[in-house]
Amino acid sequence: MKLLNLLLILAVCLFFSTAHSAETISEKAQATKDDIKRDANKAVNRVEESTCTGTDADCAKQKIGNRAEEAKDAIKDKSSEIKNNLD
Repeated sequence: MKLLNLLLILAVCLFFSTAHSAETISEKAQATKDDIKRDANKAVNRVEESTCTGTDADCAKQKIGNRAEEAKDAIKDKSSEIKNNLD
C-alpha cells in the first residue's frame, strides 16, 4: 500500500512538472543587451516627450506611439527569453 501511494505521488509530481532548461551564457548576454537597449530607448523617448513643442494632441500622439513601440519591444524580447528558457 505504501509503495502504491509513493508511486501515485511520484506519477502526479512528474505529470505536473514543467519543462525547464537553463539559458546559455550567450542567451543571457542577449537578454541583458535587450534590457539595456529597451531602457535606453525608453529614456530617449521620455526626453523627447518632455521637450515636445507641438500641440497637446501632437505630444499625446507621440507619447502613445512611444508607449506602443516600447510595449512591442518588451513583448518581443520576453517571448525570445521564454523561447530560450524552453529550448
